[in-house]
Order: sequence, then C-alpha cells, then structure tokens
Amino acid sequence: MRLRDERGFTFVEMLVASFIMIAVTAGVFSVLNPAQGTFQAQPEAADMQQRLRVAVDTLKKDLLMAGAGSYSGGSAGALYNYFAPVMPYRKGALEDDPENGIFFRPDPDGRGSTYISIVYVPPTPAQTVVNEALGGGNSNEIDVEPQNNCGPDRHDQLCGFEEGMRVLIMDTDGSWDTVTLTQIQPEALHLQHHSDLSSAYDSGNAIITQVATHTYYLREDDVTDTYQLMHYDGDETDVPVVDNVVKLLFEYFGDPAPPTLLPNKALSDDFGPWTTYGPKPPLTTENQHGWAAGENCVFRVEDGTHVPRLDTLAGDAVQVRLDPSILDGSDEEDRGAWCPNADTANRFDADLLRIRRIRVTLRVQVALAALRGPAGLLFTRGGTSSSMERFVPDQEIKFDVTPRNMNLGR
Repeated sequence: MRLRDERGFTFVEMLVASFIMIAVTAGVFSVLNPAQGTFQAQPEAADMQQRLRVAVDTLKKDLLMAGAGSYSGGSAGALYNYFAPVMPYRKGALEDDPENGIFFRPDPDGRGSTYISIVYVPPTPAQTVVNEALGGGNSNEIDVEPQNNCGPDRHDQLCGFEEGMRVLIMDTDGSWDTVTLTQIQPEALHLQHHSDLSSAYDSGNAIITQVATHTYYLREDDVTDTYQLMHYDGDETDVPVVDNVVKLLFEYFGDPAPPTLLPNKALSDDFGPWTTYGPKPPLTTENQHGWAAGENCVFRVEDGTHVPRLDTLAGDAVQVRLDPSILDGSDEEDRGAWCPNADTANRFDADLLRIRRIRVTLRVQVALAALRGPAGLLFTRGGTSSSMERFVPDQEIKFDVTPRNMNLGR
C-alpha cells in the first residue's frame, strides 16, 4: 500500500497566505473608513443647517419689525420719523456703546458692523401720552393720560402697563429714552422708573409705550473655543442664540435723498409725520436743542425756508450702500449732524435715519474639531482632521431684510 502524504504548509506558503489576508482586510477597511467618516459627518452637516435656520429666523423676525411705532399722540407712526430704530452698535442699560463714545462696531474688513441694535413697538395696548412735561435727568415719575382702552374704572386706567415692562418715551423732536417701569399707580395716573432721562419731554406730544429692544452680536472666545450668536435685551440679559457661529456681518443700504418736509402738512399740526423721514424741525421763530431758530439735526433754514441739512448721496439707485464712514458720526461736519444734538446721551448719527435695508452674512462651523481641516478658505477656525473624507466645510449664507415700517410708501 502506498503511504498517504501527510506533509503540511511550508513557511513560505503561510507567509504568502497571511499577506493575502492582510491585503484583503486592509482593502475592506479602506472601503469602510470613508463610509464611517461620511456616517459621522452627515448628522453634523444637518446640525449646521439647523443652526443656520434658527439664526436666520431669529434675526429676520426682529429686523422685519424694526421701526414699528405707536398709534397714540403726536408721535404716532413709524419710528424713523423721529429717531433711528436701527443702530450699528450695542445700545442698552448695560455696557452702552454711546456712553463709551462708540457709534459703530466695524468688521475686520470695514464692510459693515458686527453689532446691530433694533427698536420697535410690538402690538400692545400699553400706549399713552405724557400729561406733564418732563425736565429730563432724574425724572423718575411720569404723569400720563389714561389709556383709551381701559374703561372708566380709575383703578384700571393704566391696564396695559405692568411693573418690569420696558417702555419707550419719545417726542416729535427726536428725543427718546427706554426705561423699565418699577411701579404703576393707576389712580394717580403715574408711572415710575429709576433711570435718568437724556432729554426733556413736552406734554401732549411725547408718548410712552411698551417697546422691544434687541441687540445681536458675535461672541468670540478663543480661550474656551466658544463662538456664539448672542442676543441682548437692552436691559440686563445677554443670552446665546446659536453656537458655533464664526462670522456675523451687517451691511446697510438706504435712501440717497435727504429728508424733506411733506407738502400740504403744516409744522403746527398736532399729528405727524411732517417729513419724509427724520424729526420735524421747529417753526422758523423757535429754537430747539441748541440749534439756530427753525433748525434741527436734519434741517436748516435758508432765506426763511427749511432746507435739508443732509447731502444727496451719489448713485442713481433707489437705495444705495451706506458706507460705514457715513454712519459712524465721523462725517458729521460734512454730511449730517448728531440727533437731537451732540450733547444728548442718546445721540445718534443723522444718517442712520436713511437705513432701509440690511444685508446679513452668517457663517457657521461644524461643532467637532475632528471634522475641520486647517484654517483657510473652507474653515474659519482650523480643526484636527487631516483627511478630506472627514472634512465638513463651514456653511455661509447672505440674506437681505427690508423692514416693513421703514419703507412705508416706497
């Protein structure tokens, strides 16, 4: 009988087989690894898109409402007929930019601002007229008229106002303040607060109404690697809105024509508006806020007639881009002036009254540094990823908002 061959694999054969197995395994993992990176990247990309949606919706909602005014008293109507409801800086009770001499927060490229403050009157019954003139300064008690919609009961004549409510006091001459109510006295028709007023206010013309104030800005903290779209309520609270926002820019477009008086509208009329935009000037025989007789921050008098103080901006378009140099107060001697005047705490550059459209640029990054490559065109803030299969580039969006109440009749 022939003996069976019981020889096994040689060492060389084992090595060849092992190399083949390793090669096949490596090939399998090379196919799976990009798939794993894609699986990890897709939820993060979806999260970026969701954060963009939240940021756009939040900004758009308040920008659309910018400039909405009241229906009470002589100062009824859109706010841009009296003061600037859009400001390219932080405005409020805490860290107020104008108190520090800041009237524009420029972006690094000088195209626009990184801050924006918005003022508007929300739909509210809390609106009435100042009944007794306020001298400005520490005028903590405000006498007002009873509200028309509260009924005859003297215990409820200020039914729309509440303690802790943020309110706007404004007059036809461009004076304005925002304060927080600390006490309501319906029977005495008194509203109390603890803030100093920047200007004096006349009875009958000045109004007081509930107000919404919003400041949006970008918080950048390299130490904690925190980048957030922030919201300030104009009073005491700053809160984050969206995380991992790495760029926020506001650009402004506006009316190239200076304001003019409305035809067939006497300055002595009790109810405005009296101008195409901006505060009405006094009669040519009256003085206001230290200006010459008949003049204010947007009008001067020539040969006994009111003429615009602001220049006509270059360009044939209905709206022109407003360069930051026009809006930051630095050109007041050439183009405009401070409103109501240069000494008022709540002063603003008169050219801010021109704003009719805001262009917003938002850019967000992926939250995980492992999905970001080196800083550059794709990434504002670099990450740790070295494989393009695991790159999730920043997402950027631009959109324009035309505030409805700042484009009436246009």
